[in-house]
Amino acid sequence: MARIGVEESLTNVQQMLQAEGHEVVVLRQEQDANGCDCCVISGLDENMMGMQNTAIQGSVISANGLSANDITEQVNQKLEGLQ
Repeated sequence: MARIGVEESLTNVQQMLQAEGHEVVVLRQEQDANGCDCCVISGLDENMMGMQNTAIQGSVISANGLSANDITEQVNQKLEGLQ
């Protein structure tokens, strides 16, 4: 399965993705995203200036306003697009 980086505060998302068989990496620092196919962030600390330094080549999903089910569905859709 895929390697998914998930922000530390999103434990319910981490558990759901692990239950589906994905390798989950807890994102505590920017370099934790290295090697991840996709990352899920809380969306609370997104860059307000619109400038980004991306640490991964994969997709980044903002969890802001989404349920764990919605996020898992989005992750699976993004991963299907990579195949």
